[in-house]
Amino acid sequence: MEEQMRSGTHGLVLHWAARYDLLAWLLTHGRERQLREAIIRLATLKTGDDVLDIGCGTGTLAIAATRHVGPTGAVTGVDASPAMIARATRKARKAQARATFEVAVAENLRFPDRRFDVVFSTLMLHHLPRKTREQCAKEIKRVLKVDGRVVAVDFGRAKRGGLLAHLHRHGHLEVTDIVDLFVAAGLRPTRTGPLGMNDLNFVVAEASDREADEGAHRG
Repeated sequence: MEEQMRSGTHGLVLHWAARYDLLAWLLTHGRERQLREAIIRLATLKTGDDVLDIGCGTGTLAIAATRHVGPTGAVTGVDASPAMIARATRKARKAQARATFEVAVAENLRFPDRRFDVVFSTLMLHHLPRKTREQCAKEIKRVLKVDGRVVAVDFGRAKRGGLLAHLHRHGHLEVTDIVDLFVAAGLRPTRTGPLGMNDLNFVVAEASDREADEGAHRG
């Protein structure tokens, strides 16, 4: 499996798109659909929502999200790997899903402030060095609408051996790491816990209007 650094990001970039979906199936023991739907339920997607999937890989989650936001919503997936984006675009076309994909890095998003209702970060943060991860969190806060929400899912420390522990011995994030990251970026965690599959954990956080909150506290 080829893993290498891509110009423009300090994070680890996965380029083996053709094998990515197979690996996801193996890691979830064939329960990838259940994992997707669990993540989407955490986001409480609504018709008309504007959604961003950062580190979208081959687009499976983004494509599934289009069914929840309806024709008035929008789903955009970004990934630093052109190979992943090419495969995601082909999958969306085949599924006739209204999702768009583009090459971009997590720490420097091109989108305007307060654009999205929901941001997904799935199995991505542990690939980023600390400073890049912090910049990514700030970008998530910037592009979220007030009261918008981010759903982050990532590997915790493996509690047992096997394929998952072997593949991700190089990277994991505990729930407290993600919570601290989001709080430092100005996000407000609302839900945390295990996802109930392998050693995956989740954090849901909201983007509040910090200036308004500070004004209320001063008053």
